[in-house]
Amino acid sequence: MEKKVNVIKALPNRWFVFCILTFSGGIAFKISSMKDMFYVPMQEFMGLSNTQIGGALSAYGIVQTIGLIVGIYICDMISKKYMIGGSLIGIGIVGVYLSTFPGYWGFLVSFGLLAIFGEVTYWPVLLKAIRLLGDEKTQGRMFGFLEMGRGVIDVIIASSALAIFHMMGENSAALRGGLLFLAGVTALAGVLCLIFVPNDEKEIGKNGEKINKAVTAFDGMLAAVKSIDIWAVALNGFVVYCIYCGLTYFIPFLNKIYFLPATAVGMYGIINQYGLKMIGGPVGGLMSDKVHKSSAKHIRMGFLVCIIAMIVFLLIPHEALGQSGKWMIGAACTLTFGAIVFTMRAVFFAPMDEVKVPKKITGAAMSLASLVIYLPNSFAYVMYGNLLDRYPGMKGFRIVFMVMIAWAVVGLVISTFLIKRIKMHQENEKE
Repeated sequence: MEKKVNVIKALPNRWFVFCILTFSGGIAFKISSMKDMFYVPMQEFMGLSNTQIGGALSAYGIVQTIGLIVGIYICDMISKKYMIGGSLIGIGIVGVYLSTFPGYWGFLVSFGLLAIFGEVTYWPVLLKAIRLLGDEKTQGRMFGFLEMGRGVIDVIIASSALAIFHMMGENSAALRGGLLFLAGVTALAGVLCLIFVPNDEKEIGKNGEKINKAVTAFDGMLAAVKSIDIWAVALNGFVVYCIYCGLTYFIPFLNKIYFLPATAVGMYGIINQYGLKMIGGPVGGLMSDKVHKSSAKHIRMGFLVCIIAMIVFLLIPHEALGQSGKWMIGAACTLTFGAIVFTMRAVFFAPMDEVKVPKKITGAAMSLASLVIYLPNSFAYVMYGNLLDRYPGMKGFRIVFMVMIAWAVVGLVISTFLIKRIKMHQENEKE
């Protein structure tokens, strides 16, 4: 009886920590994505051109890619409490500096620092912390509800920053106020994480000696890079992300083929970006844990459904429907497809537990997986956009959708291999 009582008492603490981490996850990238809220004010009051803003975003991506390679080593060296909390406070400090409207080189360096604090020392360690909060049976729900919670916080924080900008008069002081608000809530999230996120468990050697963390982290990095299982999880997520990038092109598709009205385009974008994340996250998590009993199996089923759904979608006479003003059909079809992808995207890190990745190398594993999974950011949008430019009209969209089908077929193969690896580990445990 005593053991049961202790478990029940421990649960609220675990979920409270989960809520703190989710809160931080919805805030951490708001300053680095300030263009989504303040693109025009950034040009007007910070004196930035389109090229300069684009250059800063490119610098962010380059630092992210290089940094994640280093992150494979460093993410298990320092306790997650200090990595997460310190990174968020660092982002807040950079936000305060940006509110002074520095010159372009200062702006560029700031985005490099945001990439380090956000993508290298925060995100993989956040994923590590979420994994360590749950067990194999709850990984899907943990990552699914993380995605949903981030979507909710995204909307609240972004709307609040915009409201501050509007209430202060939409001038340079208002932009400064919006940035200081974002910096303040990010730093607050960091302080909360420093207070409530538990420290990593101390590792002690067989003879009671202290473990050298630098050596352990290096060994963990090598183990992660050599692990077939981690690469299988990473490549599985990589393919999901390739398909996810294609969802962006549903917007020009609806606009050019279905003649979607301008106001409806904006509404569709909000639903596509935030609504589907909030719905797809918990649905994907619950289906992984309760229906398929495996995140890897859920993703494989998702690939199969994507293939069938997109083939059916290609058979629909879109041009005829667009000319007759039936854009609601196109919107409903694309949002349904997007919802399927979001249920997969929500749990593509969850199989780490199913392939029995040792918990002591979780940071290295998540850094390597993040590097691979988010790699499509560097080529997928260019690839899809180039296809649409080379083949205007419905022909280009058909090619893009066929490429998405091809990715789903590749994903079906990789996820099947991943599931075989999971079964192998389960059989080894029984022996």
